[in-house]
Amino acid sequence: MESTMLKIKQLLVDLYGCRADLDDDELLQRVLEEAAEKAGSTVVNRLVHRFHPVGVSVFLILAETHISIQTWPEHDYAAVDIFVCGEGNDPSAAWEVIRERLEPESHEIKEITRSIGERRA
Repeated sequence: MESTMLKIKQLLVDLYGCRADLDDDELLQRVLEEAAEKAGSTVVNRLVHRFHPVGVSVFLILAETHISIQTWPEHDYAAVDIFVCGEGNDPSAAWEVIRERLEPESHEIKEITRSIGERRA
């Protein structure tokens, strides 16, 4: 049986000096939903958790994996994980929406390429 190898890109992004309100869970959920749509993904479930006194985690489960954000508003910092797969799905498009809406002064991106269908010894 011949297997086809599938490559999937995952973006891990650190955002520094965000101008958007990183303690606004409704805003963050809307931003991630817009990002998922722009990436060509379908949201199947949402999880939002508020920390006290500040901070939010938003996790969108997608038909094509997930997008999440965790925030530390007191440091104007957010950590984003964009993991989407499937033909026509683009994690970079999701990142552009997030960057535009959260307005970080700077950011660092780590790109991971995952391979499915390749067995390793």
